[in-house]
Amino acid sequence: MPTRSSDATWEGDLKDGEGHLSLGSGAFEGSYSFVSRFEDGEGTNPEELIGAAHAGCFSMALANELASDGHEPERVHTTANVHLDTESGTIDTIELVVEASVPGIDAETFMEYAEGAKENCPVSRVLAGAEISLDATLV
Repeated sequence: MPTRSSDATWEGDLKDGEGHLSLGSGAFEGSYSFVSRFEDGEGTNPEELIGAAHAGCFSMALANELASDGHEPERVHTTANVHLDTESGTIDTIELVVEASVPGIDAETFMEYAEGAKENCPVSRVLAGAEISLDATLV
């Protein structure tokens, strides 16, 4: 099984410090700060990266589950909205919003596949401490 890695460096205290993140693959590097994490400043943040990982994993899992049963998807687009509760310091909620084009499947059956992907994608499983909601639309 492959092992993936990323790096982060933080310099300074929480409020005035700054950090730099990079993916092991080299596909992304960027800065992050207190302002980019807890306010609306420039740069990325851990929650945004978790959202990207969750959206990517869920989309792949849903496409796989559909295709494995003969429902070849044309497109699966997922947004993961990750909510950081600043008072408790926890990620308490993640909203998965998915739109998919899957010929020959009805909305009820599609929703069953979407729920299965939500429960079974590896990132959903590791984030199980958060409430994960799903809004799935067949287009």
